[in-house]
Amino acid sequence: MLYHWINRQNNNKLIVFLAGWSFDFYPFEFLECENADVLFVYDYNSISDLQIVMKNYSEKFLITWSMGVFAGYILKDLFKDFDQKIAVNGTPYPVDDALGIPQKPFLLTLRHAKTGLEGKFYQNIFDRQEEFERYLKNPVQRSIENRENELKSLYSRIKEEKFEYEKFYDFALISNNDKIIPTKNQINFWQNRTPFKILESGHFPFYNFKSWAEILEFSEK
Repeated sequence: MLYHWINRQNNNKLIVFLAGWSFDFYPFEFLECENADVLFVYDYNSISDLQIVMKNYSEKFLITWSMGVFAGYILKDLFKDFDQKIAVNGTPYPVDDALGIPQKPFLLTLRHAKTGLEGKFYQNIFDRQEEFERYLKNPVQRSIENRENELKSLYSRIKEEKFEYEKFYDFALISNNDKIIPTKNQINFWQNRTPFKILESGHFPFYNFKSWAEILEFSEK
């Protein structure tokens, strides 16, 4: 895993964000940090503890997205004392016919990852063409090979992990037009487990917000 401080000004509030597969921090730089330090975590070619000090903050929040929801749960001991833990368009069972990405389309994505990353994958991330065009102005800058390898590594880790979900996330945000992880599968997982809200958006819902604080506030309304 890699991490990047989007903002580090010795604030009292910390927001840790675990990104989805194939992303880095560049497409998220538009989100205002306001009075929070923001640590962006990405690249799951390996999933391991973050070697950073996080105990000096009076408020700590975890936001995970897509495959980051799985990674956050694997690392749950690192975040157990956080004030709020939010899952966005993902589940701890990321490859599952009823609770995540159905296995057949996932394996197709895995087999043709290079073609997808060069083609329509990022278009499918967004709900509207204008969102995709906005993304293209500040896109992911990781190499195709790195992103391919990341998906292989993630799938190997997913197959290794066998667990019964224990209460961890406090809130889930689910988009109503998610073309990556079916909305109904996300609802299947979170209902009766965690409060959730439906947002009119695609798999990448962040253009609906101006700041990281707005994401936290949305989960509290």
